Amino acid sequence: MGDWDDRLARAQGRYADGLARLPADPAERQRQLTRTGNAAGATALSLLMLGRGEESGEWFRCAAERYRESWDGAPPESWGRPIGALKSRLLAGDWVGAEADARWALEAGAGASDSPIGRYAAALAHGVLGEWTAVRIHADRARTHETFPDEVADALVSIAAKDVTGYVKAVGDVLESFETREEYLEDIPVADTVLVLQALAGRRGLSAELDSELLP
Repeated sequence: MGDWDDRLARAQGRYADGLARLPADPAERQRQLTRTGNAAGATALSLLMLGRGEESGEWFRCAAERYRESWDGAPPESWGRPIGALKSRLLAGDWVGAEADARWALEAGAGASDSPIGRYAAALAHGVLGEWTAVRIHADRARTHETFPDEVADALVSIAAKDVTGYVKAVGDVLESFETREEYLEDIPVADTVLVLQALAGRRGLSAELDSELLP
């Protein structure tokens, strides 16, 4: 899987370069802020894989802040920004920040979106807030779109229902989908969605024993 120290250095370099070149134009600025959020997240995941958990948490929070900032001026239905913020907060173990970002995502209209990504954002947000019936509703809605991965929706529905057997199978399928990929965002081979699902599942008293090179 390569050298994590090298990946860390490259991600930190992309982040510093992105911040140093923030444009004034709102459209260009929001795109650059998204790129810096991605780079901060890559830094955090690299640190996590290196066993540097406290530092990774700081970078995950940094990623969440950049994603939140990038919302201003973003095109409609840019639900990847709140998803990125929510996932980053959960990976940092920052539940207070996650609740604030969950309310932001819902106030922005994620739950009324026709997009499966919007409904995924809503499902994550309601999960953070402990609103499990809403998690099931939005995950089921996302699953009706052929572009949305069924295994992720299945995992969310199983968490909402406190279905241990269903969750273990679904999260295993999500992990397998990562293990069979050839490309990863920011060249960071980590099953981050699995880690997010595990964080939410932990709030429901669920757990799955998972072992993979893509997990810390």
